[in-house]
Amino acid sequence: MATNLSPEPELQSGISLQSDPKLSRGVSEIFPEHLDSQHPDGHLGQRIAQSDRPLRIKFGIDPTGSDIHLGHSIVFRKLRAFQDAGHRAVLIVGDFTARIGDPTGKSETRNQLTPEQVEANAQTYLDQVRPILDFDTPGRLEIRRNSEWLSQLDLTKILELLGTMTVGQMLAKEGFAERYDKGNPIYLHEFLYPLMQGYDSVAVMADVELGGTDQKFNLAVGRDLQRHFGQRPQFGLLMPILIGTDGSQKMSKSLGNYVGLSENPLSMYSKLEKIPDSVIAQYFELLTDLPLDQLPDNPRDKQKLLALEVVTQYHGKTAALDAQQAALTLIQGDATQADAVPEFSLATVEFPAKLFYILSTSKLCQGSSDARRQIQGGAVRLDGDRLCDTDLSFDSAEELNGRVLQVGKKKFLRLVL
Repeated sequence: MATNLSPEPELQSGISLQSDPKLSRGVSEIFPEHLDSQHPDGHLGQRIAQSDRPLRIKFGIDPTGSDIHLGHSIVFRKLRAFQDAGHRAVLIVGDFTARIGDPTGKSETRNQLTPEQVEANAQTYLDQVRPILDFDTPGRLEIRRNSEWLSQLDLTKILELLGTMTVGQMLAKEGFAERYDKGNPIYLHEFLYPLMQGYDSVAVMADVELGGTDQKFNLAVGRDLQRHFGQRPQFGLLMPILIGTDGSQKMSKSLGNYVGLSENPLSMYSKLEKIPDSVIAQYFELLTDLPLDQLPDNPRDKQKLLALEVVTQYHGKTAALDAQQAALTLIQGDATQADAVPEFSLATVEFPAKLFYILSTSKLCQGSSDARRQIQGGAVRLDGDRLCDTDLSFDSAEELNGRVLQVGKKKFLRLVL
C-alpha cells in the first residue's frame, strides 16, 4: 500500500481539546493528562497549542476479519475529528501484527492468518472506512503497513525490545494473568504483540495514539518504547467500547448484536431504530455529531433520528430517507404498524441453512414446497430486496440477525438470534 508523503497540512492555530468539542466528545481517558500543567508533555491541550506543526495521530488496525461494525467506527470518527482540526492521521494497517492477533481479552491463543488472508481483509477494511476518514485532502492521511519495519527487525533488535519489559509486567496485561492462573497456554509470540504494536509508535513517531479502553496497556507500551529510543512519548487517548444492539454486552459480530458498516440501508436502519433506551445516549454521543442537548424528548423519535443520522453517514441522505420510508411502510404501507413486526428466533435453525427451510420453519410458508413456489414467484424479500434463488443458503445466523423476511404483502418476520 502506498504511503502518503504529501506536505504537512496547515495547522489551525490555537486548537485544543477544550476549544474543539469534536476532539473532546466521548473521550474516556487521556494519559498523561495533568490539567494544571503548562508542559506539552503533560497535557495534550498544551502540546496541541504549543506545537508548530500538525500532530501525528496514530491508529492501528489489525485486519483479522473482513467486516467493521459501528463499535469499530468510534475510534475512526475520532481520528477524523483530528484530521478536521488540521492534524495528520497515521493509519497503520497491521499486516504483520495481524498474523499474530491481539491477545487482549482473549481466553485462548488466536489462530494465525496467512499473508493472503490479511491482505484481503485489509482491502475491505479500507473500503469500509472511506465514508469516515478524509482520504482526499493532501496531508491529512498517511497509510502505513507495519510490515515495513517489523519484517526488518533482526534478532538483536527483537532482544532489545524484549529487554524493555519483564514477565511480571506482561502478565499484568488483561487476559494473560487469567490464562496463566487457569493453566491455559500463553505462547511466547503473544508476548511480542504489545511490543510490536508499541514499536509502531516509534517507527511513525506518533504524537498521539488512539484506541479503545481495552487498549491502554498496548498504548502505554508505545510510550515506554518511544522513551527507550529517545523519542518524545506519545499521548494515549482512549474511547469507550460501544454496547451492542442488545443493550447489555459490547458490540460483537460473534454475539450477533452488531451493525456492520457495509450493511444495506434498510438493514442498518431497522437495527438502529430498535436501540434500547438505556444505551441510546451513548450511541448519539459516539456515533453522531448532533448536539446532545437538542435531541427529541420522545424515545421513539430519538430512535428514528439516530437511525436516520447514522445511515446517512454511510449511504447518503437519499438512501437513508428511502430506508426510513421502507421501514415505516413495511406492513401493508401502514406506518402505524411498523413497530408490530413479530420476531422469529434463529436459534431453532441449524446453519448453514437454505432460504426455503427458514421460510418453512418460521411458518411464513406452509412447507418447503410452498416456500420454493413463493421464492420462484418473486414473493420473498429480505429487507426489501427480492430473493428469487430457491437454492440460496445462509452460512450463519449472524448475517440474518435484525433483518426483516417478508412473503407477499402481509407476512413479515424480524429475524433475531
